[in-house]
Amino acid sequence: MIACVQRVSEAWVRVGGKEIARIGKGMLILLGVQKGDGEAEARWMASKIAGLRVFEDAEGKMNLDMTRAGGEALVVSQFTLAGDCSRGRRPGFERAAPPDAAERLYGRFCEMLQGEGVRVGTGRFAAKMQVGLINDGPVTFVIERRPEAGGAAT
Repeated sequence: MIACVQRVSEAWVRVGGKEIARIGKGMLILLGVQKGDGEAEARWMASKIAGLRVFEDAEGKMNLDMTRAGGEALVVSQFTLAGDCSRGRRPGFERAAPPDAAERLYGRFCEMLQGEGVRVGTGRFAAKMQVGLINDGPVTFVIERRPEAGGAAT
């Protein structure tokens, strides 16, 4: 599982010209589900992102996690994060999980993030979306978790 996480002062997602979700201060999470990912990767990723201390405290240091900072999350499915651009000019998407498995794990990740105490808005899986944000900082991280040994269910 791979995520591009951006600290934002606001973010929104539109489908067909209609806004379907908006958050204020928090994190925009672009989430890519890869072959072999399972519940363990989703749980680890939700816990990791919820606990990231990337929000400023009273002294201006990145020392607060999303819940302590009063932040929320906007989670958008992003299969292109699993793209491989190492050969040629056209990305390959062999590492991306099949749509059914990816949608299920995307949903589970969102549920797990909510279980961490984070208010979660979402995009629409497999839809053509327009995503807008105001990156605060800018602060952006790429976080990846490979499937655990023993093979995770897809």
